[in-house]
Amino acid sequence: MTFSVAIQMDPIEHIDVSADSTFAIALEGQARGHRLYHYLPRDLKLHCGRLTAKGRGLKLRRQSRDYYTLGPEQTLDLSNMDVILMRQDPPFDMAYITATHLLEHIHPKTLVVNDPVAVRNAPEKLFVTQFPDLMPPTLITSDRDSVTQFRAEHGDIIIKPLFGNGGAGVFHIGPDDENLSALFEMFTSTRREPMIIQRYLPAVRAGDKRIILIDGEAAGAINRVPPAGEARANMHVGARAEPADLTDKEREICATIGPSLKRQGLIFVGIDVIGGYLTEINVTSPTGLQEYERFTGTSLSARIWESIEARQI
Repeated sequence: MTFSVAIQMDPIEHIDVSADSTFAIALEGQARGHRLYHYLPRDLKLHCGRLTAKGRGLKLRRQSRDYYTLGPEQTLDLSNMDVILMRQDPPFDMAYITATHLLEHIHPKTLVVNDPVAVRNAPEKLFVTQFPDLMPPTLITSDRDSVTQFRAEHGDIIIKPLFGNGGAGVFHIGPDDENLSALFEMFTSTRREPMIIQRYLPAVRAGDKRIILIDGEAAGAINRVPPAGEARANMHVGARAEPADLTDKEREICATIGPSLKRQGLIFVGIDVIGGYLTEINVTSPTGLQEYERFTGTSLSARIWESIEARQI
């Protein structure tokens, strides 16, 4: 069966075709005979209950340059699509949240991946707090005294913006670091939401494991090793990807959270695990798919499409 698939994503001319998960998923969809369309989140329009977007037909090629062709601009009636891939990158801000509300008008008649209601209700650093027994000690607050007490208790800490991505704004603060107050002031003066503080996990030096779950089941993993002198293991800031297997503890984590992911329609999810602790659940635009496929020769993109197609048949 051939599907009409609209991809809501960032400008396609700016993606890294060697690393972008959306590119891999879209290329696999095209190979399976599905018709692809591309549109930007800002081009959504809800008029008298009808959701449309200014979009273009899309053809992809697995090459580093000249990797896409866009057709002429047209108005896409999104209710006539079979599948919408909601794949724009964070930040998870009001524009992102608004897009989930708009897509809710057509889901599930048109299958939106991931479910827009679940995406809205599952910001990466908040959703994970539903599983406190799997996490390192974690504090979410805007209260200076609470942050100070947390550092006094745990020594080394990590401070992150609640709705950041790609490692931006992540700081490692030691027990005697004099920058804590200044950092607190910076966070509270530039953001209205609380910050998230976690106990620093020295195991990050050996890597931050990205585990990909498809329809609630562990599908594969890569390890992301931070460069020397860097506390962050995000590939955006130079971390090195390497092959990885799952430990028994990591399989236990996946088995614990998997049913919730499946129940909420979160088909493609990436979780982060450091030293046996779950630190984030990424439901918006997980990375790591292409790296895993290169290491193993196994197509997780195909497994994602199998899950999507099973819902639409």
